[in-house]
Amino acid sequence: MKNIFTLLFALVVLGYFTPECTLGQSSSLIEAAKKEGGKVVVYGSLQDSSMEPIGKAFQSKTGLELNYWRGTATKVMDRVLAEHRAGKPLYDVVLTNDNPMEIMQKEGIFAKYDSPAAKDYPDSAINPEAGPIYRFSIVSVIYNKSVVKPGDAPKSLEDLLKPQFKGKMAMPDPTQDITTMRWLSSLHKLIGKERAAKYVSDLGASKPMLTEALLVAAERASTGEASIAVTNLSNLVTFAQKGAPLDYVRLGTMFGSSHYILMSKRAPHTNAGKTFIDFFLGDESMRIMAKNGESVNRKGVYPPIPDIEKVKVIEMDDFDTNGFAEKRKEYQKIFLR
Repeated sequence: MKNIFTLLFALVVLGYFTPECTLGQSSSLIEAAKKEGGKVVVYGSLQDSSMEPIGKAFQSKTGLELNYWRGTATKVMDRVLAEHRAGKPLYDVVLTNDNPMEIMQKEGIFAKYDSPAAKDYPDSAINPEAGPIYRFSIVSVIYNKSVVKPGDAPKSLEDLLKPQFKGKMAMPDPTQDITTMRWLSSLHKLIGKERAAKYVSDLGASKPMLTEALLVAAERASTGEASIAVTNLSNLVTFAQKGAPLDYVRLGTMFGSSHYILMSKRAPHTNAGKTFIDFFLGDESMRIMAKNGESVNRKGVYPPIPDIEKVKVIEMDDFDTNGFAEKRKEYQKIFLR
């Protein structure tokens, strides 16, 4: 799944993607899905604020029910792998970011499904095995404008190490959250290997508030419990909609990951799974996500984030299962000492 992300988020803001997408699935597929039980079970890391309205729209269009279990990318991967290895998968569809999906795919978990909705994505944005990238998840630093004075607002990664932010920065525990682990391990791409190693060590010494997920880190900043937070850029919109006075650090170049949606090889509801993927990749679903701050791959569909068109996104480092375990041990010594 690597290297597709070299397309970068710039393709999205330049309007590279085609504007129209139809539901795609035939009435016979929907009827077959109803005979399977009339529901689809999805495991993923997309926030409930997006998935709930998508589920309602999906049910309205198809008459099928969506059962969605949400967790961090790491927890999604762990649950899927556990069920698969036990020979009792309950899920039909999985959606999360590229690195966990790649690890799961190597386990032989997924079936190839060429959704008719994929025709609305350019060939350059489609992985032969995983299908279209439906969104980019951008890791950013946000801050609470009511807590951080305008003159003290961080402008660079180095600013996060300033004394006033010691113990006041929220970030997911990198020994548990694979996105944060990848973010930290990728800093060498911006500041070089030696500086990145020292920076991660200094960040650990600054005693950040470790949370269980990116969303929780953003929540801490939204309430003022934390001054700043490492989180998904989309959470800026999530909490702004609730009245939180948040802004984000304009780093120029940020890290991100591409997200995919895939069918289980042993899906209990195969036809419902296909129907959901068709709908999910369509225009209505993508617009719902964009409204909630997600950087989706649809022409003319942008999240309501200031200066989003100026953001350059580069791919984070990937891990295999062994690399994940080794990096977890390394960060345990730095952040949990």
